[in-house]
Amino acid sequence: MNTPLNSVAESSIGSQAVEAAVFSETRPLYWSIRRELWENRSIYMALLIAAGVYLIGYSISLFWLPRSMQEMAPPETTPLIVELAMPYAHAGMLLAATAFLVGIFYSLDALHGERRERSILFWKSLPVSDLTTVLAKASIPLVILPVLVFVITVLLQIVMRIESSAFLLLTGASTAKPWAPPLFEMQLVLLYSLVVMALWHAPLYMWMLLVSGWPRRATFLWAVFPPLALAAIEYIAFHTTYLASTLLSRLLGFDGIAFDLVDKNGVPIDPHFIPLAQLAPGRFLSSPGLWLGLIFAAICVTGAIRLRRYQGPI
Repeated sequence: MNTPLNSVAESSIGSQAVEAAVFSETRPLYWSIRRELWENRSIYMALLIAAGVYLIGYSISLFWLPRSMQEMAPPETTPLIVELAMPYAHAGMLLAATAFLVGIFYSLDALHGERRERSILFWKSLPVSDLTTVLAKASIPLVILPVLVFVITVLLQIVMRIESSAFLLLTGASTAKPWAPPLFEMQLVLLYSLVVMALWHAPLYMWMLLVSGWPRRATFLWAVFPPLALAAIEYIAFHTTYLASTLLSRLLGFDGIAFDLVDKNGVPIDPHFIPLAQLAPGRFLSSPGLWLGLIFAAICVTGAIRLRRYQGPI
């Protein structure tokens, strides 16, 4: 009497195990991220264009390199290191700023675009959950863009170093080591900075992602106008600027927490060259502002998942 029931139960459990194994082999999160890159080529094209423009400008500036080297201070002084590091630091800053803008506009269109183009009907017909889809979209500004910025910046800086060394060699100028900044140290600081900025800006990206799944149009206004209106109401009613200060700190306030911007002698550190000794990961990870922002980002992701589950095409 129990044999058929047991066989049915065993077959049901076996079929579920097979389905789970097939689902894990298809790697839905991986292919969802690949889909985002296929559909949004601006994610990497904007960074490549910015790197190409900067490389062209740097190549032209090499014609004045021998004269500028003669005007530099002796190699023993700290400002020389900063001056040598500036072109390489500017490359990283340009790509990081480009990635921030790309991440903001991508997040604003992440859920709204598939509703506007009605492709959400097709993607919902596939065996991919809303959780997987939203996490794939959230990973673009939080993971993919920082990785792309780091890889492209490292390659760009290597090309810049080769170009400058070859130009100095052809012109007969010195190519000794003191005339070049420590690139490896700068790249480690860049990697740390990109991780810091991704975590610090996560609430901004996830707020934009949440807003993109709700309005029928003008997602940028819906994302920007409410916080600015609340900040204006606070100032008019109470003559305080707590919300405005919080928003500004969320944009630019990570540097004073993640870095020691003053050395042991009390001298300010130039942001173009930050030594490894000036990094403060412990203070950054223990900052209440970081964890409050990540909690807010998690709430926004949860809201975005629910919106995608129930919202249809526009």
